[in-house]
Amino acid sequence: MTAQSPVRWTDPQQQELEERVAAAELAWLSMDVDVQTLRVEIDNFALIHHQLLGPLYARLDELEALVAEAVAARTGHPEDLRRAAEARRQVDELPDLDALFDSVREQEAAPPPPAAPARVRPGRDAQRIYRELVRRAHPDLSTDPAEQQRRAAFLARVNEAYALGDAAALEGLSAEWSTAPEAAPGADSPDRLEWLRRRLEWLTAKIAETATEQVRLEQTPMGQLLALAPQDPDRLLEQLAEELLAKAAAQQAELERLLGAPAAAGDGHRPPVGDNGTDPTHPQESHTMFAQIPSTTAAAVPADAALLDVREQDEWDAGHVDGALHVPLGEVIARIGELPDGKLYVLCRVGGRSAQVVQYLVQQGRDAVNVDGGMYAWEGAGRPMVSSTGQDAFVL
Repeated sequence: MTAQSPVRWTDPQQQELEERVAAAELAWLSMDVDVQTLRVEIDNFALIHHQLLGPLYARLDELEALVAEAVAARTGHPEDLRRAAEARRQVDELPDLDALFDSVREQEAAPPPPAAPARVRPGRDAQRIYRELVRRAHPDLSTDPAEQQRRAAFLARVNEAYALGDAAALEGLSAEWSTAPEAAPGADSPDRLEWLRRRLEWLTAKIAETATEQVRLEQTPMGQLLALAPQDPDRLLEQLAEELLAKAAAQQAELERLLGAPAAAGDGHRPPVGDNGTDPTHPQESHTMFAQIPSTTAAAVPADAALLDVREQDEWDAGHVDGALHVPLGEVIARIGELPDGKLYVLCRVGGRSAQVVQYLVQQGRDAVNVDGGMYAWEGAGRPMVSSTGQDAFVL
């Protein structure tokens, strides 16, 4: 096949505009792909953040309300009472038993809800194919209304496949696409110069609009959070879980101190008498009312226990427990039906990610136990490990 010789422009102004328009189109399409990628990543990060960390936030809010109420009961000070009432307002009230049972019966009669979507982070191949398809098929690259409509319908399918991170589907769409003749004025048309000017003005506005959307996404709460660890959001979730668990443990200890220790005589506070006439320094609450996440030590895990490892693939490959089920943190919700029945011991690297999963599974009525210290503790206890490569196993 003989390559055609490049067109030699005779009008320097037109040649300069051609180059500026081509550069502006490339810049805009690259930005548009980046913004679409960012939107997908933020949406999916927000999904897993709320579903796995939501129960921990709710637990911490409840403990903070209980601590404030215990302080108010001991002191009776108006400011402490106000703080307790404000803290309690932050916590959703539980439904009464009749409403709860009615809700359960309605759920049993209703069809099962669809499975929660898995968090997806489009891979490099998906991003590469998506960029190329957008560059070739974007509706705004044509001026013909019928062609724009065809491109918009096609690009909707491309966006759907990209949101799912489906590189194979994107490959198929790339093979399917065929470019229609452009409706822009030809290179030799007297209308070409004016069209280029309008096109450049339009592209400049689109670049500004896309940049504004990128800034908006980056400044959302989830965007700012994701920016802390854009290459490894799962580790970020682990760190957040560990921080929340530490705060909850501190609040738990403070609550138990307040409930168990009587006020010192002559400390300036009035005698702490509750609304029902009982002495709140003799708590009616039990430890079971403030149950911790079920946990155990690595040494205490039975040899025949069902194990769930929620680390990433590279961590699993480096070293794992032979016979454990591997489901990375981001896939647990979508693959919950694959988990075995009965008691499940959950592992990660240090115990943060596994604590999130245990909290979630317990909320779903499953019998789950967190292995404190994760695989580091497992290795430290001398428990056996294997690697996926056949080399000596280690904790990554």
